[in-house]
Amino acid sequence: IYDDGTLIKDLTAPWDFYALDKLQYAQRFGTIIFVHPDYRPEILKKTGDDFEITQFDFERNDADMTENIPFMKFDDATGVNITISSNSSGNNYATFTTNKDFWTQNNVGSIILLMDRQWIITEYVSPTVVYAYTNGPYSIPSAAVSDWFESAFSARRGWPCSITFHQDRLIFAGSPSWPSGVWMSCVGRHNNFSVGTGLDDESIFITLLSQQRQQICTVVSSDNLQILTNVGEWAISSKPLTPSTVDIKQHTSVGSVASRYLPPQKIEGATVFISAGETDIRELSLDQLGENYNANDLCTAAKHLMRGPIDLSYNSTTHQLFVVMSGGEMAILNQNSALGISAWSQYKTNGQFKSVATIDGETYVVVARQNNFYLEKFSDTALNDAGTYGFSFTAAALPLRASGHNAKMLKIRKISARVLNTKTLFINDSRAKLPNSIYDDASPGFSGDVSVNLLGTQRNCINAPWKISSSEQLPSTILSITTYGYYTV
Repeated sequence: IYDDGTLIKDLTAPWDFYALDKLQYAQRFGTIIFVHPDYRPEILKKTGDDFEITQFDFERNDADMTENIPFMKFDDATGVNITISSNSSGNNYATFTTNKDFWTQNNVGSIILLMDRQWIITEYVSPTVVYAYTNGPYSIPSAAVSDWFESAFSARRGWPCSITFHQDRLIFAGSPSWPSGVWMSCVGRHNNFSVGTGLDDESIFITLLSQQRQQICTVVSSDNLQILTNVGEWAISSKPLTPSTVDIKQHTSVGSVASRYLPPQKIEGATVFISAGETDIRELSLDQLGENYNANDLCTAAKHLMRGPIDLSYNSTTHQLFVVMSGGEMAILNQNSALGISAWSQYKTNGQFKSVATIDGETYVVVARQNNFYLEKFSDTALNDAGTYGFSFTAAALPLRASGHNAKMLKIRKISARVLNTKTLFINDSRAKLPNSIYDDASPGFSGDVSVNLLGTQRNCINAPWKISSSEQLPSTILSITTYGYYTV
């Protein structure tokens, strides 16, 4: 943990390195709750000048010490009946015997809701037998029990995949065993997920249903509660959100990445996310009537930069969206709707970008250099004495065959380029002649027409008829290209 660039504390994380790709979190004041499908939720809390990590616990009822945890009937528990018998451990213990193989070692510690009681599985005996404990004496039923439920989250069933806060409710969404479920806590009681009797401030549970299997990737608290799944984008628009007024709808069918967590970013009132195919960056925003969402593609002209995104972060101060790619480079979107600006660029470094985050207008990156990892940040004031950066650019025309005229032979007499403040230019790999005076430091460069003549005849009409390029560290601005010649079909 850093404070103004100074390391103030190291904490041992409960997750292993390979779990980081799916780790999600939500922050409220000085508390951050982390969720992962294979780990119990954890809380990072700041107390005074100290920090600590503790497990997330569901609120308990003082009267009987039961937990306010959601319960489910999972598909593989259908048709499983439990016969209850006494246990030598005491009056509060029982032996659960099922009519077919069901129990596993991972059931130990989980909670079962049976006969209006919560039972904690204390010991695994066999696939059909476990021991359980309940708080208080009980009566043994005369027949096997079929009406029973498991806690929604456990070592066997997995844990929440995504999290956010919305309308003073803690939202858990998706789990390995119930990927389309959304669990919402009681209002103001973020550890209480008991559905109770359906009062307005009590917890809510819903399942996304459609013709396609919905796997929730993440949830976003915006003007509405947005739910991004592997095949579409949903929204709950209820205000206020109560058990009796849940208005949920699927708006678009783009889908998000499910294999890892790519945090959606809020940009100028819209939610920006990576598409399921990892080739688009979509902007989820309401239409002019404020009723339906659209998912516009922000990188239509920059598909070549989308090469396996692994992380992203938005700096609202500089209006820049940073997207880290698996190859170690970074694509940057400069977005400012008020000025009509939407432009892409690419950053490379001596090493590989691995992760990015933005805090208080500062953009931080994790960079791998020579088998080591470094935490670095971008600076507008850092100076580099006589620094250089090698680069090149190329622009080319469409081939003549693209016109549909089936060209077979091409003769080009001249290619002319109209330039502005230019000091370097290659046309079809031939250097264009520019006045010597423009190379003075005080000169802005040449503005006007430059050309290359006598380019000959060619029968290859599949390649581009002209190409503009340069690899020199000098300015070059092309306003237009004119080609003189003819072709035959």
